[in-house]
Formats: sequence, structure tokens, C-alpha cells
Amino acid sequence: MQAPRILIVDDDPNLLVLLAEQLRADGYETMTARDGTEALRRLQTSWPDLLIIDMMMPRMDGLSLAREIKSRADLPIIVLSAIDAGDSKADLLEEVAEDYVTKPYHYPELRARINRVLRRLGDKVPRQSLVLGPDLTLDLHRREATVAGQAVALTPTESRLLYALAANLGQTVMTETLLARGWAETEDADPSYVWVTMRRLRQKVERDPNRPVHLQTVRGVGYRLISTVAEPGPASGPPPAAPAAIDG
Repeated sequence: MQAPRILIVDDDPNLLVLLAEQLRADGYETMTARDGTEALRRLQTSWPDLLIIDMMMPRMDGLSLAREIKSRADLPIIVLSAIDAGDSKADLLEEVAEDYVTKPYHYPELRARINRVLRRLGDKVPRQSLVLGPDLTLDLHRREATVAGQAVALTPTESRLLYALAANLGQTVMTETLLARGWAETEDADPSYVWVTMRRLRQKVERDPNRPVHLQTVRGVGYRLISTVAEPGPASGPPPAAPAAIDG
């Protein structure tokens, strides 16, 4: 099994060397870049599984770099920064980052956060577009949906939940699993987080959010993502299941 590849982007050469050594000792494959411009050059030849990005860098700051990366593919990003501003941190997590670690970092904590973010890689979703019906296509690696011909942006949290559902297309994913995927680092997270996010997703991707075709609730258990596209071949199989009762 290939080791996860991590790209570290920071203008502190000592941190680059130390963190790369720590990660390699734990079995990760590492790449380093001293600023955003160098990081983008590295992305032209190799895609990492995860990036660790400093916010304050010359030539291209970390936020600009993260936005550029997310415009190309939904690569998971952990922000590693000396800035510890609560509102800024929340905004970054919602817009571009999976997690935020404040410098000076404690390596065992950072490693634990890396492992939790990388769990999403277990959700094997094709990199090409996922066509779920005539009115819905998902491009999860770009955090985007196309609904009735219109592009709709997805937040990182919405994308993480859809990853888990798309990796189990047609099958029920428990609410607890979705909660772990979306809010692994949040203390006292409860199922209402999933309910609220799923309602918001239906508003974005369903033609009629009150009668969802693709994002279905399995009462008391969880959710499932349904495709209405017939499987190729001489027999298309049974018709898609009828929508389940909506309670979340």
C-alpha cells in the first residue's frame, strides 16, 4: 500500500526540514516548497494526498495558494500558522481548510489530525464527474455540483459528506459515520450538525428539496445517495428505490 504523500509549504527552512523528517519517520512520503509559487510548480508534476500550508509567506500567501489549489482539485489542506484568531480560523476552515494547527505545533497532535483528515481517502470516489441523473452531476474533487445546467459550489464540509455517500452509492451511511467524516475535530459535535448540513445540501442539489430524489433519509439510521442513471448493459436492473421518509 503506497504511503500517503504530503506537501509541506512554509517559508521557514528549519520547520520544513524538521517536519519532513518527522513525517518520513512515521512512514509518510514528503515534498516541500518554500512558498506558494514553488508549491504550484510541484503540483504540475505530482499531486499529493494532503498539503500542510503556512498562511504568512512571501510571493503568494497561504490563503491565495489554498484557493488556487481548491480551484483545481479538492485536495485536503491543513493550515499550520502562528496566527491564532478565532474568526479567521473559522472562516479558513469553512472556505479552504480541513483543519487548523497553531504554531509552535505539537507533533503528536499534528500527526493525529493528519491521520483523521486522510481517512477521507478511504472514500474511493472517481476523479471524473459523477452523473447521478439528468439534472445532477457531482465534481467532488472540484467541490462543485451541476444542477439543471447551473454550477453550484460546495463547502468543504458538504463535500466531505458527499464523498462518504458517493463512496457507498445506493447504500445507507450511518449518521454517526457522516458526523465523524465532517466534524472529526469538533468537540461535542452532535447529529444535528449532519441534519442541518443535509438540509442545506438538498437546497443546493435537489430540484425539489422537499421531495429529494438523490439525497434520501433512512429514518433513524442515516442517509443514502441515489443515482437515477440506469447501469450499462443488457439489463439495467431494478428501478431505483422510492424516496424514504424525510425526517432530517
